[in-house]
Amino acid sequence: MRDPARMGEIAGWPIAFRGGAAVAAGVITADVLRGPRFLRLFPDTYVSAPEDGPPDLALRSHAAYRYLDGRGVLSGYSAAEVLGASCGPRNAPAEVTVPDLGQRTHAGLVVHRSRLLPGEITEVNGVRTTSPLRTAYDLARRGDLVERVVAVDRLANVHGFSPDLLLHFTARNRRARGNELIAEVLAHAERRAGSPMETRLRMLIVQAGLPRPEAQWVVQDENSRTAVWLDLAWPDRRIGIEYEGEGHTDRDQVLRDIGRYTGLVDKGWRIYRYTKLEILRQPGLVVGQLGRAWQRTSET
Repeated sequence: MRDPARMGEIAGWPIAFRGGAAVAAGVITADVLRGPRFLRLFPDTYVSAPEDGPPDLALRSHAAYRYLDGRGVLSGYSAAEVLGASCGPRNAPAEVTVPDLGQRTHAGLVVHRSRLLPGEITEVNGVRTTSPLRTAYDLARRGDLVERVVAVDRLANVHGFSPDLLLHFTARNRRARGNELIAEVLAHAERRAGSPMETRLRMLIVQAGLPRPEAQWVVQDENSRTAVWLDLAWPDRRIGIEYEGEGHTDRDQVLRDIGRYTGLVDKGWRIYRYTKLEILRQPGLVVGQLGRAWQRTSET
């Protein structure tokens, strides 16, 4: 049976915890631990079974940290998740960085080996991770260009740093793998980007050969003393480009959007609104529509 007085002694309880420690402390029995209420994600590392599907990256990352048992820190997409700058796929493996060869990899866990400086580590609610800048540096050096830019944009936006600061890491780690990719990322990075999908939309536009739109462009109304922020815009053409996430399906938000876009149209703006369905599944449609919009305005 659980001993409520001792639950707090088990690190990570009840999000992610070491099963042996919980049993030894009398917080839970071995039979209950093996039952349907808990999932074993890594050796002797358990989480409460989610009610809405498989464990997401955040939960798997917390489990990975408990499995480390102080031997390293969360890094990569796991660090971004804990740092409040989620930018990785839901099914991405948990990632950790350790200083030596002692930590084994497991299914669903990627282990990086690197000696981090004290300033490259931070802590969030008792969980140690690579710092926002170090996390951005790591994610900027691997994978597809678009997703590298997404990661840097998100971390820079949430934590308020200039992407150009990543150059300090390339200077300090001259032999690090992937350093040659940093300059390309910085050429596209935008700290004002409001979301990962907004960045993907911007990169879709740029990679199609269209001019780079301004991010978070402000359209002011001097009469009403109000302002509207457009996700992306070609202001000289009065073309606004919006990413509509799930928040825009809320009833009150729909009503606000109606007035917002009507006001922009009244000022001569052409507004193009896209969801993740068009961006991810119909990129040609997006590029075609925006290309025609650009061409029409250039002819007037």
